[in-house]
Formats: sequence, C-alpha cells, structure tokens
Amino acid sequence: MGRRMSYAVKETFLTVQGEGGQAGRVAVFLRFAGCNLWSGLERDRAKAVCQFCDTDFVGTDGPGGGKFASAESLAAHVKSYWPGGGKPLVVCTGGEPLLQLDEAAIAALKAAGFEIAVETNGTIEAPEGLDWICVSPKSTAPLKQRSGHELKLVYPQADAMPGLFENLDFGAFRLQPMDGPHQMENAKAAFEYCLTHPQWSLSLQTHKWIGVD
Repeated sequence: MGRRMSYAVKETFLTVQGEGGQAGRVAVFLRFAGCNLWSGLERDRAKAVCQFCDTDFVGTDGPGGGKFASAESLAAHVKSYWPGGGKPLVVCTGGEPLLQLDEAAIAALKAAGFEIAVETNGTIEAPEGLDWICVSPKSTAPLKQRSGHELKLVYPQADAMPGLFENLDFGAFRLQPMDGPHQMENAKAAFEYCLTHPQWSLSLQTHKWIGVD
C-alpha cells in the first residue's frame, strides 16, 4: 500500500468513550473527513445509503481539524491531545475512517504509543494492526469487514435487522437505539429485542446523557 499524499481530519478532541466495549475509557477521538455512504450535505440526505447520520464530517474546519501532509505529522497531532499516563487510545472515526486510515498512519500512531480503535461502517476491509474494530452496518451497504471485536447495530433499520448479522465473527453484538425524535421508543424496542435475543446487548450513548462530546 502506498503512502497517502495527505490526511483530512474534521476534528480531534480528548473525551471519554461513551458507548460500546470501550465505554468509560479516556481516548483521543480522531474524526476523519468524508464518507462513502453520504456526502454529508443535507440536500443529499434523501438519496444517501445512510439517511440517519447525525455527525458533521464535512471539511477540515472543526476543532483540531486540518490537513496533515504525512502520517508522522498526523500522529504528532494526535499525541498532542494526550494528557500523559494511562494507556493512550485513539478512536478513529468519521465519516468513514478507513477511506484514509492506512498502514502508514497505523504505524505512526503505534510509534507514538497509541492503541488504535476504529469505528467503521464495514464497507471497506480493515488494514492490519488495529487493536479494536467496531463495525456498524448501515442499511443496504455491502458489508466487507465481517469480523472484529464488536458489531454495533443502530436499531431499528428496516434493511439491516439484527438477524442478518448474528452469525458473523464478532466478539460482541450490540444494539444501539437510533437517535432522533423517536429515541426513547427505539430504546425500548432495542431493550425488548435484547431480552428475547440475548446474543445482543444494549449499547447506550452515555456521553449524550451527561451532555458531553
């Protein structure tokens, strides 16, 4: 795999992971710009494969955003957010981070001392070297990454119901209620589904409960 010319980052910030198997852990969130399932523009939402996304991943103008000419400069940027101590963790998200997160960036982040987690829609096979792979399938998008540490399914999705994924090779299967005006209704539905299908566990976005990123 060749080196990228540059990396485009929407935002970077230090937070506490609020959901999934790494919940409660301090992490640098590295949000890459761009996605392959939606342009990020409201005018295109109705035509997008994923129509429920609530994340701004367009451009490089967010806090800690920018373009980085090399994997080393990207890793140095991420390292500048870590306060010291503990086990440094970077969560690579988007948009779709695997459009940009390549072997060079993984090597540079490892050299900077970070464990690397990725949150991906699963439409691109993950490169080697990742410490935590969380796949979140979206609607009818083809799933190419069919193994990992956790599969986190936003629920409900008419075209992506849990039964389609339960035989895949993941360490954990989690249902996360879809955000939006019907969030509480969706949370109750996810709760009931987990009760009757205990292969699945309920994933709640605790960071939203306490009003932080």
